[in-house]
Amino acid sequence: MDAEIVVRKANITDLRNICDIYSAAILVMDDNHIHQWDTLYPNEDLLKNDILKNQMYIAEIENQIASVFVLNQENDTEYDNGNWKYKDSAFMVVHRLCVNPRFQNQRVGTKTMQTLEKMLKREGAESIRLDTFSQNPFALRMYEKLGYRRVGEANWRKGLFYLYEKKI
Repeated sequence: MDAEIVVRKANITDLRNICDIYSAAILVMDDNHIHQWDTLYPNEDLLKNDILKNQMYIAEIENQIASVFVLNQENDTEYDNGNWKYKDSAFMVVHRLCVNPRFQNQRVGTKTMQTLEKMLKREGAESIRLDTFSQNPFALRMYEKLGYRRVGEANWRKGLFYLYEKKI
């Protein structure tokens, strides 16, 4: 896939499409025995709140939503388990990165992360933190190929998650 990814803030009129993409992604994940998300998380109220807080972004390819993600500095207390290497750096946290199933297996997740890294670097961020489900081999492989380093573990309702960090 050589088409350009354009990132923009999500707006409330995008909510229905965003919810549909997460729902479709959950079905694909379930088919792959990755039981990370469900009807409880991420739910419509959470996604709507992400938009209203101006923290949700959409990555589009040819005016179609290819992926969705949230950027902020919020993190659960489980992040205290991380052995963060860049504790004193200006950081952002990536949450709920979801690739539209119509765009999966086309390196869209990788390209989305590369695009958001450049965007955050321009905005003065020095590092990125995130967590990913320990039973999601696709996400684990992608983040590690992109240079994210595992710095700890967290346990949530669905099980073990790994904490990752990258200096940008």
